[in-house]
Amino acid sequence: MRLAGTAMEAMVLLCMLSGQALAAPTVGSPAPPLVVLTLDGTRFDLSTLRGRVVVVNLWATWCPPCREELPALDEFYSRHHAEGVEVLGLSLDRKRDRKDVLSAARGLHYPVAFASDAERNGFGAPSMLPVTYVIGPDGMLRAVFLPTSPKLSVESIEAAARPLLPDAPPTSEPRAKREDSR
Repeated sequence: MRLAGTAMEAMVLLCMLSGQALAAPTVGSPAPPLVVLTLDGTRFDLSTLRGRVVVVNLWATWCPPCREELPALDEFYSRHHAEGVEVLGLSLDRKRDRKDVLSAARGLHYPVAFASDAERNGFGAPSMLPVTYVIGPDGMLRAVFLPTSPKLSVESIEAAARPLLPDAPPTSEPRAKREDSR
């Protein structure tokens, strides 16, 4: 898997050299801009999703933990889409790996896009994968799941997102600081 790490390092370096390297978004800050065409050709514009809970998952096919999270993200989306939840899988794979991405995304109910297709991507290139962001209906970043945390699950995403949904039961947990809460 050293090759995979090298590919990610190269991507981060390219972003830095092109002036696109950004600090990772942090909990409590406004969600960065994201406009991208999904694999099915639909335009995904994060700014138009105010009022909804949005989960953005940065992943790649060469990342085993990333692929392991896909079913949990899909189950979460299937359970909560009717309540105003959107999920986007943002693949950091190369365009030439399109077949691998399509294969990994087969059966997923939420949209998937290539990060390289983004018209605007304020999330930048992460230093590690997978990274999952939970954005509240107010457009603020409410939780970040990192690979240094325990494994992402439907329950962990629900714990971060459910209190943000309309008619959610009251919770005693603070909402704003769930970074690294897997």
